[in-house]
Amino acid sequence: MPPSFEDLVADLEAETAALRGLLAPLAYGDWSRPTPADGWTIADQMSHLMFFDEMNTLAAADPEAFRAQLEAVFGDPAGIVDGATLRLRSLTADEIDRRFEASRAAMIEAFRALPPGTRVPWYGPDMSAASSLTARIMETWAHGQDIADTLDAPHIATRALRNVAHICARTMPNSFRTRGLDIPDVDVRVELDGGDEMPWAWGSDAHDSIRGNAVEFCLVCTQRRHIDDTTLRVAGSTARKWMEIAQAFAGPPGTGRAAINQQC
Repeated sequence: MPPSFEDLVADLEAETAALRGLLAPLAYGDWSRPTPADGWTIADQMSHLMFFDEMNTLAAADPEAFRAQLEAVFGDPAGIVDGATLRLRSLTADEIDRRFEASRAAMIEAFRALPPGTRVPWYGPDMSAASSLTARIMETWAHGQDIADTLDAPHIATRALRNVAHICARTMPNSFRTRGLDIPDVDVRVELDGGDEMPWAWGSDAHDSIRGNAVEFCLVCTQRRHIDDTTLRVAGSTARKWMEIAQAFAGPPGTGRAAINQQC
């Protein structure tokens, strides 16, 4: 059964708490530390989450106002991320921290006010409210991973991980589409160990498959790890190609991370 709206809210809050747990020991001066995302500091990671929470709130509360700014975005799809990052660097870490907390609470309340079945606009096809919240869970997890890697700290898995894995497993078409490639007419079976008695599974039994640890799968699909730096078992040429270009997030093609042995 798909999670209820309130289950998704609880999962988002759990992932938010895990992110805050990473930040709690830091002085605000530590927010200037560079992260594995090239050119981004911890402050940039947090301002990115804050900005797109605010955009989600706008999309839910005033969809026409959100759509009004899409034409400029589509003319320069990378510009919205880069432009927001540059603009928000004028904020102090304390300001980002307080604004992130407020924007996340406002976003949840805006989505709670939506009638059941409402679809909200985004930087691509409109999405259901549930899908939009799942995407925010995935983004929070992925940027939290960058911060955990920066601090060499454990990234504690929460109950939200299954939502991250779900959106990752469902975005094979996006991975090919964003690169202008034909979407393969091939089913890929995904079976992941998420710590439950039974594996988490997507797709029918097929020749092409991806099996292994749920965290590693999510790291690859959010471009936080190269497939060659994981223990995932990948069978079939389509599954391998997907894992080489996997991209669970919207926007232009990401650069991903080089394999560790390519960095040496």
